[in-house]
Amino acid sequence: MEKTFAKAEELIDSVKEYINNRIDAVKLSAAEKASAITANVLAGIFVALILFLFIIFGGVALALVLGIWLGKMWLGFLLVAGFYLLLALIIWAARGRIIRLPVMNALIKQLFSSDEED
Repeated sequence: MEKTFAKAEELIDSVKEYINNRIDAVKLSAAEKASAITANVLAGIFVALILFLFIIFGGVALALVLGIWLGKMWLGFLLVAGFYLLLALIIWAARGRIIRLPVMNALIKQLFSSDEED
């Protein structure tokens, strides 16, 4: 009878150790995925900042060129501002396809990627 209790205790200890190992594995997996998502978000923010600066300086340069070409500097800036407004309206109208779906797909892909793909 004691032998049976000893084996049962050994089995219980093994199950506890297995559960603790599984919990640690889940924690590590969650930390890995969270750090990967954070790294991707930070990289995206950095690229967006650089792109924003490029658009600002490019827009000013284009406005200056158009102003010189048209003979009225204000008209060049007005045309560039109108182009930006039109672009913003198009992006707003299609925000679901252009922004929401790609971001959701990227997050889902990142969260459910297996270790073999990495």
